[in-house]
Amino acid sequence: MKYALGLVEAIGLATAFEAADAAVKSANVELLGLEPCRGDGMHTVKLLGEVGAVEAGVAAAQAACAKGRGCFSVTIIPRPHNALEPMVHNEMTIGAHCKKTQLPRVVLEDHKKYNPEIEADE
Repeated sequence: MKYALGLVEAIGLATAFEAADAAVKSANVELLGLEPCRGDGMHTVKLLGEVGAVEAGVAAAQAACAKGRGCFSVTIIPRPHNALEPMVHNEMTIGAHCKKTQLPRVVLEDHKKYNPEIEADE
């Protein structure tokens, strides 16, 4: 990955939606999607972009979480190692608009269950 990765763990689905909305409206970041976590209704908002943009997006998301049930944690990883790719783009991430070239075919097939607009190459 050549961009920065931002992760925001929001408590509650509505809070995660508000955090994701604030992040993409406030900065030039790509919303990779939401990943539900086990316990306490937490959801991880995944953002991708240049370091400064991800920092701004995460800050906006964290502020938006304060309006809801809160934010458990945030992190920004500048230029994450390629070994993290399967954890970032996985079958648990919902609402993602991932590019076909970023996902292995098996993961892409699983994404089609949640994202019918994604089409696999035949």
